[in-house]
Amino acid sequence: MVGAGLVVVGTFGLIRPTWMTAPWRPLKVWLTWPLVALTVFGAIRSTTGHRPANVALFALTGDAMVNSLILNSTWSVVQAVYAMKDEANASAIYGRLTNERVLEEVKRAPWLTGLHFPDAKRPTWHVQTPAIPREKPLNLVIVLEESLGATFVESLGGMPVTPELEKLKETGWWFEELYATGTRSVRGIEAVVSGYLPTPARSVVKLSLAQKDFFTLAMPLKRLGYHTEFIYGGESHFDNMRGFFTGNGFQSVIDQKDYAAPKFVGSWGASDEDLFDKAHERLTALHAAGTPSFTLVFTSSNHEPFEFPDGRIELYDREKQTVNNAVKYADHALGEFFRKARASAYWQDTVFLIVADHDNRAYGNSLVPINKFHIPALILGADIQPKRIRPQASQIDLPPTLLSLIGVTVEHPMIGRDFARDAESPGRAMMQFDDYCAWMEGNDVTILRPKNTPLHGIYNPASGELTTDNQAPQNADKALAHVLLPTWLYRDRLYLAK
Repeated sequence: MVGAGLVVVGTFGLIRPTWMTAPWRPLKVWLTWPLVALTVFGAIRSTTGHRPANVALFALTGDAMVNSLILNSTWSVVQAVYAMKDEANASAIYGRLTNERVLEEVKRAPWLTGLHFPDAKRPTWHVQTPAIPREKPLNLVIVLEESLGATFVESLGGMPVTPELEKLKETGWWFEELYATGTRSVRGIEAVVSGYLPTPARSVVKLSLAQKDFFTLAMPLKRLGYHTEFIYGGESHFDNMRGFFTGNGFQSVIDQKDYAAPKFVGSWGASDEDLFDKAHERLTALHAAGTPSFTLVFTSSNHEPFEFPDGRIELYDREKQTVNNAVKYADHALGEFFRKARASAYWQDTVFLIVADHDNRAYGNSLVPINKFHIPALILGADIQPKRIRPQASQIDLPPTLLSLIGVTVEHPMIGRDFARDAESPGRAMMQFDDYCAWMEGNDVTILRPKNTPLHGIYNPASGELTTDNQAPQNADKALAHVLLPTWLYRDRLYLAK
């Protein structure tokens, strides 16, 4: 930065004499300024691609160190300093508890009692053994569905636009009351892939201290010999996904440039049909090679402006490009994929999770619109038998459950619940919405408010309404502990893998 400053000062010193004595004519100035503005804009955008450049655009390999060498060091420092403004401290927003009290509250969860946490300096790390031991661990595929809230699932009280998912739910573990942790894709990613709780800060997918060695499912599975892969139809540098994944255990990233002849390309890239064709192709090849695999598949067709190919579905709405039609198309593509998968050689060796990242839009008069956090989730494949999971659940419960079902023993820092061990006890859900955080057990809700006392509320799932009152919330400390924990783990780098 000092060098750049000296260059600017030196250049100004050289041009100053002529600049002061020979001013440009007005016409020359007016003709030059658009060129200057265009040059500056191009330098800021740094690409002629569909979206502006960001750090993830230069994550070209699976080695985070190599990726960092590509970037200008001065720019990297400035960018890191700028990013720190988004790393909010929950203790400064909602209140304070000691770290000891935070751990005490968190570890009271029934699924954590009895577990051994051997390292006091890494307070949530523990060894999880599978509820279903397997001589040969299974492959894992997570299908993260864009904006597929319960709003669009008839059996969850929504609209009849997901007939394929309704059929599939009869073949696996169907979560009747699962809630997203947030309202953005990156929030869903951090929960489903890392088991990380939501905070008032931006998702760790974008935060500086989580770009290398931050725990994801890919890290321990990679060490166990799995090939770890992210498949997306669009540009994977969007939302820093490529950077986060390549720095944290994913060996391969497949995105829009890797589709040779896609059937349809919209604003968000290749269609869900193309995405699932690619996933089927990759899973078939890996299974044929005898390579165990973990694959994250992220859809995008159900995203504004809701573009999808003609002639695939009977439209639900008369106008084509609506959210209902886009959801129905995404559901059609999902159904086609699972028809192929069920007939494939890899089916019996693979556990699949279908889950939404979030609902399409969170709105309403409530401080936290809880009904818009309700999302579908289904685990199927291999030897999974049909089951209804009725207790409340959170996206953070899915990764421990998946590790248990595929049959691996893993050390990890996740505090979510393994539903393969207990699918009957009461659960809970945690939701971050703007500056508010809701903790729900049954119909009882605690709402943490910035620089204010917590509120108590009652949620009516039938009407989707949250009613607040003047009662003191009994779970205020529990809710606060679960917001302070991820902030503490992130800032002290206690979620990093060894």
